[in-house]
Amino acid sequence: MKEVFIYDSVRTPRGRGRKDGSLHEVTALALSTTVLNNIKKRNELDGHSIEDVIWGNVTQIGEQGACLARTAVLASELDENVPGISINRFCASGLEAVNLAANQIRGGAGNCYIAGGVESMSRVPMSSDGGAVAVDPSFTMNNYFVPQGISADLIATKHGFSRDQADELAVESQKRASIAWNEDRFSKSIVPVTDINGLTILEHDEYIRADTDMQKLGALKSAFQDMGETMPGFDKVALMKYPEIDKINHIHHAGNSSGIVDGAAGILIGDQDFGTARGLKPRAKIRATCKVGTEPTIMLTGPVPATNKILSDSGLKISDIDLFEVNEAFASIVLMFEQAFDVNHDKVNVNGGSIAMGHPLGATGAMILGTLLDELERQDKTIGLATLCVASGMGAATIIERV
Repeated sequence: MKEVFIYDSVRTPRGRGRKDGSLHEVTALALSTTVLNNIKKRNELDGHSIEDVIWGNVTQIGEQGACLARTAVLASELDENVPGISINRFCASGLEAVNLAANQIRGGAGNCYIAGGVESMSRVPMSSDGGAVAVDPSFTMNNYFVPQGISADLIATKHGFSRDQADELAVESQKRASIAWNEDRFSKSIVPVTDINGLTILEHDEYIRADTDMQKLGALKSAFQDMGETMPGFDKVALMKYPEIDKINHIHHAGNSSGIVDGAAGILIGDQDFGTARGLKPRAKIRATCKVGTEPTIMLTGPVPATNKILSDSGLKISDIDLFEVNEAFASIVLMFEQAFDVNHDKVNVNGGSIAMGHPLGATGAMILGTLLDELERQDKTIGLATLCVASGMGAATIIERV
């Protein structure tokens, strides 16, 4: 089996996923081509040197539908003989794209891929595809379906996490993200989004709220209490699955949950021969990948079993991991991860996370992997683990090692 290396990581800034967000007029196609073209230019690639583009995006409808990956290839400066495939593993789509590409190379199916993803949440609203997982009663009734926010609050209740704990994590995420931007820690990977005239539209993550504090978060209303306790009464559905819990404690709100944003990210992955032939120096080796399924009502527990599996598969221990990126879909996910593995928060999401900068669904996995690599280099550390919870009950993880 071949060894697989990361040669480059590129992402756009995250724009607020609303009509007044800076990237609202920029399509998912344009965000994708921005990343593809920058990877090609930065690494002086021939347009035909890529085996395939594997691209995650979650809401595959409208302008994000019809195999957006192939459309992005044709709209980019890559050659038309490069194919493209769109994939959807919900929130882990961007990371799963990387993992699929790595395993293709490992098995001998080509020596270079671009993998990542995109989501324009301001233009293609989340859940607008009307998937059966949320609307088909023959599925939802038998599987005790509840929205993700209810699942996040269920995790908090089950593990005893308070609103103050969640808010403290959110404040810290904002603080860390602000420091990271002020110290240019993202500069190695960030590329600006420009218009057709080359004028800059956005060059920084605009969702960050540096002035966030406990008092401001304390004034926010719980986001999922009404849908849980009144109509449509999702709390009762969840408690049918978890009858040992008397009442769900609704601790999550807009300030300690991930932000809705637009953005794209890509990773250039290849074997040793690919880099040698082009004079490219690998930055890290992909040590291991994994994906798991989990119970679909509580849904968001995936980072824990995914981490257990990938550690077992790789022969590593949790103490071997220098830095972690655990997607901040909701504060309780990170709290659960740290509790499960007794991990010091100083090693987790050291530059902030999706609570502060936003979660562009199909792109986030590739974004956090790139952030992890940049931070390993900045701190001169060796091994990092990235993991995400996934809607409908899944988890994904990747371990990288600097070379």
